[in-house]
Amino acid sequence: MTELDELDRAILAALSRDATQTAAALGGRIGLSQPATWRRIRRLRDEGILVGQRVALDAQALGFGVTVFLGVKLATKGRVSLDDFERAVVAIPEVQLVEHVLGLYDYRLRVVARDLADFERVLRRRVMTLPGVGDVEANVLLSEERRPGPI
Repeated sequence: MTELDELDRAILAALSRDATQTAAALGGRIGLSQPATWRRIRRLRDEGILVGQRVALDAQALGFGVTVFLGVKLATKGRVSLDDFERAVVAIPEVQLVEHVLGLYDYRLRVVARDLADFERVLRRRVMTLPGVGDVEANVLLSEERRPGPI
């Protein structure tokens, strides 16, 4: 495991808030030169700690007013049904997140839809027809107080 010092943590926190900032701007904020900041960023990437860059989209602004978390329990278990389910569920554009979990359900999905009628269409025509689907539980997101951030 890689040892991270306070400067590494400051770099990770700053990049998680805004990954578009330059090494010079970031270095200025944390008290490092641009080359030293760039070397640390490169090391964090090389060690697999920094992985990719993402853009956060506002689902509401894009017309997706409903977010639903689905707990999906597969009717049949086995490597084939897991692979078949995973391959099919990631092809559904409204499914934003697929998590294989341990507990009452086998998978947790984050699904966005324009409204409840649109969600019902996605649930009935796409999710419920996936290979191996058994029980499904839906939880509608009312509000989100904190977005995922740095660990």
